[in-house]
Amino acid sequence: MNKPLSFSQSIWVLVTVFGILFPALFWGKVEPHMPLFLATIGAATLLFLFGVPWKQMEEGLIKGIQTAIAPMLILSLIGILIGVWMMSGTVPMILHLGISLISPEYFTLSALFLTVIVSTVTGSSFTTISTVGVAMMGVSTALGLDPLITAGAIICGACFGDKMSPLSDTTNFAAAIAGVSLSEHVKFMSRTAVPALVITAIFFGIQGQSANVNLDAIQEIQHALEQNFSLSLLSLLPAFVVLLCSALRKPILPTLVFGILSGIVTAALSEGVTSPVQWMTVMQKGFTSNIANEAVASIVDRGGLLSMTWSLALILIALSLGGILQYSGVFHALFSGFINRIKRDAEMVGLAGSSSILVNLLTGEQYLSILLPGQMFREAFTARGMAGRRLSRTLEDCGTLVNPLIPWGVSGAFFTATLHVSTVEYLPYVIYLWISPVLTFLFAMRQQKA
Repeated sequence: MNKPLSFSQSIWVLVTVFGILFPALFWGKVEPHMPLFLATIGAATLLFLFGVPWKQMEEGLIKGIQTAIAPMLILSLIGILIGVWMMSGTVPMILHLGISLISPEYFTLSALFLTVIVSTVTGSSFTTISTVGVAMMGVSTALGLDPLITAGAIICGACFGDKMSPLSDTTNFAAAIAGVSLSEHVKFMSRTAVPALVITAIFFGIQGQSANVNLDAIQEIQHALEQNFSLSLLSLLPAFVVLLCSALRKPILPTLVFGILSGIVTAALSEGVTSPVQWMTVMQKGFTSNIANEAVASIVDRGGLLSMTWSLALILIALSLGGILQYSGVFHALFSGFINRIKRDAEMVGLAGSSSILVNLLTGEQYLSILLPGQMFREAFTARGMAGRRLSRTLEDCGTLVNPLIPWGVSGAFFTATLHVSTVEYLPYVIYLWISPVLTFLFAMRQQKA
């Protein structure tokens, strides 16, 4: 049997990983793929020197890749769905309605609360951002607003709804890992989630007042949409299908497939696109129009399976690194070493949250950032007589919400590919994702128990 890693050895592995990642990403400004690849090599080399056999690391790498299969399938289907919904006129119809109905001065607030509602109903930030979020980015472009502020509002709203929805898989997962009921978990989360949302709404309300709208450009965009798409209620059929499937708690993969199929049907009935060859071309390469208006063309010419290759490759590398670290015993040695040094309950909450953030940084996977700290800290919380809901809220605030802040995180990579803004660029505007973990730590410092 292999000798387990020591606490100091796990620290050395982390120093190696971060020593490669952060200089390359934040000073070198390079794409995250190669730094992650080099960090994986560096971590594996150091683990080998510490006595971890290659066979064990290889098994961990394979298991890490296995955890990537589900999110990679989801991202692939979403890329296809976006292209099909452009072809069917679904997103153009939502874009046209958004331009007509939403007041430019309060657009960011409208985007925030619209995504809150949709994400709460669907229980999925991915579904919300790939549908309503894409349309809202189009409206933002039409209104001449800052795309980074718009992306921040969309992401904040979608993540709030995902976190608080009883339909959300991460919400159910965090409650189950901590051993608390779903209703208790959601109710306890509101103590940080609601104040964070209020602060976020104030922020975007202030941002929205400075909107400089070009009314002539808006009219040109609306005219271009009306000329190139058969906009009608039928165009919204795919969106209704996805919302209905989500409300009925259907799994996300079948939901996306139904959204794609209904989009193809709508494209045939509404837009006259009846060629299976054209359908498959759009599904593969994305939608391409002949629209003369550059603003509209930049909005609708997108999607397709190939549009997600950047994110898919990034997720594959990130979860390979995470698998090696997890199954080589790095996380177990690290968490155990820190837990043994804890003396106060507030420190335990802080450590659980920090560990969740650390797993996010090292693996890029929000489920692992809930699972691994949850398994390690549940017993420690119970031994101290601490309520399980304190752990579940901490895991949610520092696991689910931190993942979109990480360029190589599953959520961060997906949001970048879908909204066409980089993670580093939208970081200052997703303040809800920053505030919630901070409030969790502040509550822990005050040792508030319930």
